[in-house]
Amino acid sequence: MVVTERDCKARLVPAGQIATIPGGEFVTITQELGGNYTITWRGNMYRIDGTDADAIGREPMVLNFTTPEDGNISEQQVWDALETIYDPEIPINLVSLGLIYHVAIDQAAKTVAVDMTLTAPGCGMGPVLVGDVEYRIGMVPNVSEVKVELVFDPPWSRDKMSEEAQLEAGLFF
Repeated sequence: MVVTERDCKARLVPAGQIATIPGGEFVTITQELGGNYTITWRGNMYRIDGTDADAIGREPMVLNFTTPEDGNISEQQVWDALETIYDPEIPINLVSLGLIYHVAIDQAAKTVAVDMTLTAPGCGMGPVLVGDVEYRIGMVPNVSEVKVELVFDPPWSRDKMSEEAQLEAGLFF
């Protein structure tokens, strides 16, 4: 059990609604995978982004992106942000898992659209992962809006994973 050191944004699991946990509250850390933290507070489960880890006494994840001089959104920075988001059950990022199907950047509107899937259509963490994608891509310079679409066609299968992810998950043989 830890005491929050400051107000902290968190997402209700599995619904994904944003809540603020005030500073000075007792929370129990139940999981620390992929740089994010699952905690319980007042009988509910929440997920705290790794960039807010200092609120629970942990080392925060720092995402530093250089602002492009041309005022555009850097596609590489968008992919870099996506690679910092991990599946909540296994510590493998969404890109390596093959869950990101398409990224489209509209430079004029300053928006990023992402088509992504889940390892299973009934995955209860879908809203939380969508929120993670919106939050992390929103940290990329010049992004004003992120639109995430959950798609299930084609269905995800382990062959969409990188070889490294398959090795890490013990599925490569």
